[in-house]
Amino acid sequence: MDKTLVVMAAGMGSRFGGLKQVAAVGPNGEAILDFSVMDAKNAGFTKVVFVIKHCIEEEFKAAVGARVEKILPVEYVFQEQDTLLPAGFSVPKGRLKPWGTGHAILCCKDVVKTPFAVINADDFYGASAFQKVAEGLDGSDDYCMVGFKLINTVTDNGTVSRGVCTTENGYLKSVCEHTKIYNDCSFKAEDGSKGQLTPDTVVSMNMWGFVPDVFSYLEKDFKDFIAEHGTELKSEFLLPSVVDNLIKSSIKKVKVLVAEDKWYGVTYKEDLDSVVLAIKALCDQGKYNF
Repeated sequence: MDKTLVVMAAGMGSRFGGLKQVAAVGPNGEAILDFSVMDAKNAGFTKVVFVIKHCIEEEFKAAVGARVEKILPVEYVFQEQDTLLPAGFSVPKGRLKPWGTGHAILCCKDVVKTPFAVINADDFYGASAFQKVAEGLDGSDDYCMVGFKLINTVTDNGTVSRGVCTTENGYLKSVCEHTKIYNDCSFKAEDGSKGQLTPDTVVSMNMWGFVPDVFSYLEKDFKDFIAEHGTELKSEFLLPSVVDNLIKSSIKKVKVLVAEDKWYGVTYKEDLDSVVLAIKALCDQGKYNF
């Protein structure tokens, strides 16, 4: 069965301080997503769709696209503020950002016709995560999500935002966003109170598996979102919110698959050195050969 990998790469990496999607982490200058594409190919994915902005197109294609095209066929989709806006609506003056991860995936509706996985460009998920999402997409109309143990996703260089997952019988019940989680798995809530999560708490790292019927749900929810929040300058139409609505409405079930590998990412510029060392070790072990 053909499967597509959708890579969300439109963000500019404000906390990292640059275009972190193309930051070199591999021994030959590879970016994180080069490794993701290799893992996806080995798991049976047959095409890559990159969601980017026009303003990064030239740099992105030169730094990453040219290499990835040697691994799998590539298509590009552009997420801009005015992409797929409902009829009669225009971008509010002063809005600088696109409409969020749900909008990013909706932008792919005309090019993705197979079961597909969604990932962030700047997250290193590991080979087992791609194997799990590929298996989750085989022969099922259910959606799936690959989660990670919280302790494998924190950083020593600041706080992170993570979607904490609640499950029942292997299926997702809800995702609760925690915006300030520290490296000891403690967190600070919106009201300033503090709490503690266990190291093996399963969190979402935006690795999802869908079938193409998700686009009809995204389209409907995006219209509703724009009607309610379209005049706001910073509102975001988020993919987990759409999934949460589908679960609570009993329209869709989402299998939760827990990755075996450690997650690596570049949330802050200071994270880059540790990611480079970790990936070098994997390459030295012969797990990647470009």
